[in-house]
Amino acid sequence: MLDFTFHNPTKIVFGKNKIEELNNLIPKDARVLILYGGGSIKKFGTLDNVKEALKDRAIFEFGGIEPNPRYETLIKAAEVVKKENIDFLLAVGGGSVMDGTKFVNLAANYDGEDKTDLLKFGFKPVPVTKGLPIGTVVTLPATGSEMNGGAVITYNGGKFSTRSPLSFPTFSILDPTLTYTLPKTQVANGVVDTFIHVLEQYATYPIDARFQDRTAEGILKTLIEIGKGTIDNPTDYDLRANLMWCATMGLNGLIAAGVVQDWTTHKIGHELTALYGIDHAKTLATVLPALWEVRRNEKGGKLVQYAECVWDITDGTDDEKIDLAINKTREFFESLGIPTHLSAYGLKETDVDTVVNALESHGMTNLGETRDITLDISRKIIEKAL
Repeated sequence: MLDFTFHNPTKIVFGKNKIEELNNLIPKDARVLILYGGGSIKKFGTLDNVKEALKDRAIFEFGGIEPNPRYETLIKAAEVVKKENIDFLLAVGGGSVMDGTKFVNLAANYDGEDKTDLLKFGFKPVPVTKGLPIGTVVTLPATGSEMNGGAVITYNGGKFSTRSPLSFPTFSILDPTLTYTLPKTQVANGVVDTFIHVLEQYATYPIDARFQDRTAEGILKTLIEIGKGTIDNPTDYDLRANLMWCATMGLNGLIAAGVVQDWTTHKIGHELTALYGIDHAKTLATVLPALWEVRRNEKGGKLVQYAECVWDITDGTDDEKIDLAINKTREFFESLGIPTHLSAYGLKETDVDTVVNALESHGMTNLGETRDITLDISRKIIEKAL
């Protein structure tokens, strides 16, 4: 196991009817900016419930944060923060709203003139030393953004990661009942996104981090058990509660501590989303199996472990176990209604150059857990994903 420092300051408030806890979680004299996406939180009463819980405070709203939140939109929200002297940010929505709110916080408190500088640091902390407290009310379980310090922002045809200790939410409210009205495709996306978050931290090479491995395998097995069920039975509280907690635990740093990580699937997936507008999770479902087929030798030890410990595949050679595990992973995604080939979205061989060129333009030339995935290897992965 590698050396590590683990710290997660986010308080989780989990269960039914927890929005009313906002009254205890946010100071009475706070000037609160509520940030959200489309109209669903208005349609289903979530916004009204949030405002009722905060009724003794000065409340401001900023709606319209897009899926794959756009820099230009978030800068407008940062201007509201300054103009109205906001001192608390509350994100109500899914990963895009939470990510966007984190960036709004950084942009509003960045001393530099060019806010796009904040997009240049990747997984390194951005140079911002002060910020506002952030809370979240999660309506879509998927990204784990409710309990980490990262965000992904769309700008100028690309997707950029930002990270800061200031981006950890002070608290996050997880009420599974708030997810009951989600479209099936969004729930399926959440299952797949969570599944692949875990695998980006797990399917690398053996490093004898047994607790992290067993925890990751437990999350993966849980998602396999509940994935189809929670899509077909959206008001089954127990199924949806398990999905929400898996999504949170899948990317809050716990299973990442002391292990190597990959994230190639996400890097290629981000380019596909930016170029073709394919849902983030759907891009991941096409890239991951292709990546494993191309990198089966480099990842062989963990792929065999994945086959045995997640899919209970015990017969056959190592190669046969890997083949079956990849097939079962594809079948799982497709059982949720998520295709595992880019051709399902109309992409052709002529699109491969476009994606590779985008990777190159964004500096994604040495990816993977050992930084040896060159553009040529990325090309093979994309070709295999077709």
